[in-house]
Amino acid sequence: MVVGASRQHIRVVARTSVKMDEHGRLAMLGEGIKAMRMAEGLSQEALADTAGIDRSHMSRIERGKRNVSFLNICRIADALGRKPSDLLTAGNL
Repeated sequence: MVVGASRQHIRVVARTSVKMDEHGRLAMLGEGIKAMRMAEGLSQEALADTAGIDRSHMSRIERGKRNVSFLNICRIADALGRKPSDLLTAGNL
């Protein structure tokens, strides 16, 4: 709570969740990441380690269960030696 702030100035913003992904775009991105990982011959654990992302989080990303942040997209792309846009292209996005 912000001290001295009135309720009129506090705005609640809904978080974007997987439930709001009506078009399955998170799953498409995850499938693209998985395909690129497998093409490089990397295990999920190896990619997660190189990208600095927890392995269980990487699993949820690949299954489209997490709304992955842009910074994590960049970390994954760097770990694969690719551009972030390549991950979107691989997911047909």
